[in-house]
Amino acid sequence: MADSNALGAYLRNRRTKLDPASFGLPAGRRRTSGLRREEVAQRANISTTWYTWLEQGRGGAPSSDVLDRLARALTLTEIEREHLFLVGLGRLPEVHYRRSDPITPRLQRLLDALGHSPAIVKTVTWDVVAWNRAAAVVLTDYDKLPPDQRNILRMIFSDSRIRAAQYDWNAVARFVVGVFRLDAARAGAEAEVAPLVEEISRLSPEFASMWRDNDVRRYGDGVKHLRHPEVGPLALEYSALAIDGRPDLSLIVFNPATPADRTLIETLLDAAPALSVAAE
Repeated sequence: MADSNALGAYLRNRRTKLDPASFGLPAGRRRTSGLRREEVAQRANISTTWYTWLEQGRGGAPSSDVLDRLARALTLTEIEREHLFLVGLGRLPEVHYRRSDPITPRLQRLLDALGHSPAIVKTVTWDVVAWNRAAAVVLTDYDKLPPDQRNILRMIFSDSRIRAAQYDWNAVARFVVGVFRLDAARAGAEAEVAPLVEEISRLSPEFASMWRDNDVRRYGDGVKHLRHPEVGPLALEYSALAIDGRPDLSLIVFNPATPADRTLIETLLDAAPALSVAAE
């Protein structure tokens, strides 16, 4: 819920923490620390009177455009901008898609620590950007694929090995298409995924038909059944998890569903050579 008093307090707090010198402004004799109200208003291209009212909790509900301009004027971080929208409008700002930054070594170490549980990190456009050794031996050895070919949607419809590994490929494909559509829409990435959708539509009439259905799904959690070419049937409980501070990424973990499935994964890991799983 929007809170005009909380908005005013937050604007005032952020303003007083700014260093005038970093904006090329003279320090001079200032009664308070930080920027003056008129300086913030000028940077945000709004009137000083209205900005003053906003800080006093009586300026009315600002538009999302005004909040965006204030966020830039106050040089807010992404998380600070989100908080500004929450107190100012009672909701998060609209999502603007941006390409993913590289994952951190700490996140890769987390994947590696999962041991017998295949785990991957994917972008909102379903490019796999990190994985662990268990994922390489159970799901796909992503390290053997060029980075631009590590897209889950493309692989589902173009890789015969992945298709053969599914017990019900049609159901899996429809599920993937529905979740992909929802992820892209939530991230505001429809324009970015359009070339990929067009490419797969040309290559796969099945995908083109599923895409036209406009179904949406949520990943959530469940059980994935695979036919592994070396050890046969495998059951994996999967969970999709958000990565705090990285709205552009999600973590998917596949845990062995039974002790027998864990043993099969151990067999694959013991038989496989050491693999390079560094993300690109």
